[in-house]
Amino acid sequence: MNTEPRDEVAPTADRLAVIDVLRGFALLGMILVHFHDHTGEGLDDWVRTAVWRLAEGKSHGTFALLFGAGFALQSERAARAHAPFAATWLRRLAVLAAFGFAAHACFGFNVLLGYAIWGAPLLLLRRASTRKLAGIAGAAMVVGSMFWRLVEGGLLPEPDQAAREHVYAVLHAAEQQGSYATLLEARLHHMAWFYQQPFFVLPGATLVLFIAGMLAVRHRVFEQPRAHTRTLAAFAIFGVVAWAAANWLPREFHLFGVLRDQWLTFTWIAGALLLAGRWPGLVAALRPIGTAGRMAFTNYLLQIAVLDVMFSGYALHVPELRPLAGLLATALLFTGLAVFSRIWLARHRHGPAEWLWRSLTYRRAQPWRTPAPRIPLATARGSS
Repeated sequence: MNTEPRDEVAPTADRLAVIDVLRGFALLGMILVHFHDHTGEGLDDWVRTAVWRLAEGKSHGTFALLFGAGFALQSERAARAHAPFAATWLRRLAVLAAFGFAAHACFGFNVLLGYAIWGAPLLLLRRASTRKLAGIAGAAMVVGSMFWRLVEGGLLPEPDQAAREHVYAVLHAAEQQGSYATLLEARLHHMAWFYQQPFFVLPGATLVLFIAGMLAVRHRVFEQPRAHTRTLAAFAIFGVVAWAAANWLPREFHLFGVLRDQWLTFTWIAGALLLAGRWPGLVAALRPIGTAGRMAFTNYLLQIAVLDVMFSGYALHVPELRPLAGLLATALLFTGLAVFSRIWLARHRHGPAEWLWRSLTYRRAQPWRTPAPRIPLATARGSS
């Protein structure tokens, strides 16, 4: 019996390359949006409008859908190996929550902690039928809108707007001054307020996208996009219709949140899968982007650190960029991360943050280096 430590994760060969490419594009979109947040108005303001309309919220949405897909893939692999999964997944979320707390406190970005919290209910949903999952997703779409309608109708208490304005005023002032300790204190104060707000504790778009990713894996959409052409086309059309309605129709036509801007995410993902199904070589051609996607967790942490150093008062305090300069900065940062990913993965199985996440999850160090290719004994003798 083999007594060597076993790598607790699926080998690289078991990965779905199209998911890595989608993660790479989501990372690119997130960098674009983050630079967009630090751009000012100018003659090239159409760039800011395009980023806001086409990328704001959609890159986050892509990551959320792929997070749900990752949950489903890991659950399936554990089932095939007859390995326990629930405890492992909860430990994985606990580690992610620790990363998320650090990312929010140290750099001001909050998405990871939200993923860790809303990832827990997926354990209760993994064996639910497709119809039941669709119903839960539909309910999650409308619950936030219904909550605010009840607030507006006076049936629920209105959140303290003065407290919100105070928290953000303190945070903005801290971002401009030169002390990191002061900024950290303001961010912790903001977190104490943020994680008690209704928009955080109510199910919403994140849970909907998690479920969509689970269903995509269950029905082999990533592996066999051509077999799901009609479904993907329907989701692509729905995404455009929902996006257009949310942007240009009055709120009473949004169907209590069913039609929202972020659903353009479905259009981008469905369109990408339709292209991959039509031209299978496209995924291989986009391998550099997929390589960055393989290290999406590491690259996400690196880019938020770079942005914080660039724009915060305690560090470089770069002034607002022109929108076109934001595009250039996005291209430079993403290219740098893609090159770093390629160099790193040439010798390592996982990105450094991915390796740490896995090692803490499984409570022992996971294999680190990529094993050297084995040379058959006969070949070695023949070359001597």
